[in-house]
Amino acid sequence: MIAANDLKVRGLKAIEEEMKHFDEVGITVRGKVKYVVMKVEKFDELREYELDKALAEAQQDIKEGRFVNENAEEHINRLWND
Repeated sequence: MIAANDLKVRGLKAIEEEMKHFDEVGITVRGKVKYVVMKVEKFDELREYELDKALAEAQQDIKEGRFVNENAEEHINRLWND
């Protein structure tokens, strides 16, 4: 963990030092973790998992019939009336 004040004083050097030991580094503000810093490769991996999960959920919704088949006009009307 890096305190926000330490980050303010030491800048990227504080992050680089912590990243030598950890994959993610928390930035604390008033004693609570508010931000997380990670290598871009880890971020990309997490984003890919997130997209895979969204795809699996959409496929499950289709399988279970939780979808609406409509044209653009019908869709707009449904949005305005709901």
